[in-house]
Amino acid sequence: MDTDHDLSTRVREVLDVDRDAFASRAAEEAEIVKQRLREGAFDNHQSIVGFEYEFYAVADGRWSAESRAGEYALMRVPRRLLQLIGFEKELGLHNAEMSTSPQPFSEHGLQAQLSEVRARLQAALDCTSAEGMRLVSDGIWTIPPAGEMATEYLDDSVEIDGIRIATNMTDAVRYHAMANATGGDDTDRQTRLSAPGVSFTTGTVMPESLITSIQPHYQVSQAATLPVHFRYALRIAGPLLALGVNSPFFPPEMYDDDWDAERVLSEGARENRIHVFESVLNDRTADPKVRFPADLETTEEAVDRIAADEAFVPMDPEPGTRFDDDFATFRTKHGTYWRWVRPVFDGATRSAANARIEFRPIAAQPTVRDSIAFQAAFAGLLEELPRREHPVVDLPWERAHENFYAAVADGLDADLNWIANHGDLTTDHEEIFEDLLNHAVAGLESAGCSPSEAERWIAPLRWRAHEQITPASWKRDRVSERIDDGDPFAVAVEETQREYIRKQSETLVDGGFSEW
Repeated sequence: MDTDHDLSTRVREVLDVDRDAFASRAAEEAEIVKQRLREGAFDNHQSIVGFEYEFYAVADGRWSAESRAGEYALMRVPRRLLQLIGFEKELGLHNAEMSTSPQPFSEHGLQAQLSEVRARLQAALDCTSAEGMRLVSDGIWTIPPAGEMATEYLDDSVEIDGIRIATNMTDAVRYHAMANATGGDDTDRQTRLSAPGVSFTTGTVMPESLITSIQPHYQVSQAATLPVHFRYALRIAGPLLALGVNSPFFPPEMYDDDWDAERVLSEGARENRIHVFESVLNDRTADPKVRFPADLETTEEAVDRIAADEAFVPMDPEPGTRFDDDFATFRTKHGTYWRWVRPVFDGATRSAANARIEFRPIAAQPTVRDSIAFQAAFAGLLEELPRREHPVVDLPWERAHENFYAAVADGLDADLNWIANHGDLTTDHEEIFEDLLNHAVAGLESAGCSPSEAERWIAPLRWRAHEQITPASWKRDRVSERIDDGDPFAVAVEETQREYIRKQSETLVDGGFSEW
């Protein structure tokens, strides 16, 4: 328990940080960031891309007693193993995250991103297999650890000196501080996960560990252009999310009593990951922190929004010698500035300083190739749409917002609005995705890809649009088939999850979802 007491002490230190002083420092440092913007410190000679990739671990049935106890049941990743494979901690003990090295947006840069992910992931898979473990790329896990209930795993916690410590949460102080923060008042806040068919309350933020994602990054070459790129990013968010939905089911035990299989299949969301992240974190501050953001008028406005955002985990930064340590308090606010599309300003050195847009709605995908396709499409669109002054920039924000949550609910069956290249509003899916993906290809060509190379990057998404198949629809179809064959709902969901993982084991690194 010494470790737990040490963790609770460090969490208490974070909770005792003077919130007003923290906010004042962040506001002062925002002025430093804006001065650096005026000096051109965040400008680069070309666009840069980066990528974050989250996984969860499951038992593959070999070696250890824990692994043999349940086929593809959730499994905790030993911290020593995480260090060995060079991945980073995420919220749950079952999570692991990889971040790529930023690369110029070009054919070589994208190829470097793909090769780095494949090389590091294959090495990680080789290491974890020795532990009877497999890393899974998916939107949400549905099979809890062997011998445990999902609700028990998510709810398990202890209280030490008035601090609630989630038993299955990684030992990062920030995550435990999030669970104990009360938004600056004395209210005893519970975490309430709310999604279609699921209502779950607990004392920590562990329900967030149900979900995993990919996050493409696009660094603008000129920071002053960030607002127009940001405006386009909001307009493409709904259609791209519709192509990427991959979390249609929760662990079956978590569904409310009045939600049977028929109701889950008819009323359940295609992308429950959005509901999880929003509901788990939005009760803890006066204004929702996880949301679809408003348009930006200026780059300075983006800085002011980050500085003004309520910080319920005001951690004092460690002193350092990085370029962005001049605004280290402001930079820590990025960590809890949760928007589905968000601006970020940082850089270890002046030459590496950047203003970027992080695209956060997409769940982790069935294969690496499919995941990187979203990175290529996002970067290609942000490269091409502003250059062409594409008319979708004039789609009202309210329509972009509606598109996003329609995609959450219905995936490729959603009612979407788009202004096509001819300038007229359209709701025709074929026209929407043809226009969207053609401009992604054009952006890749502008970045130096040949026409065939550009098409190759986008091919996984074009296939989905043409065939009207997403990972979520694949899962839903198989659950429905199993129920028709007589399986109970819980069995249908878990067996579909096992089929997903088996197929992924053959295609994750080198294959594609279209092969399934």
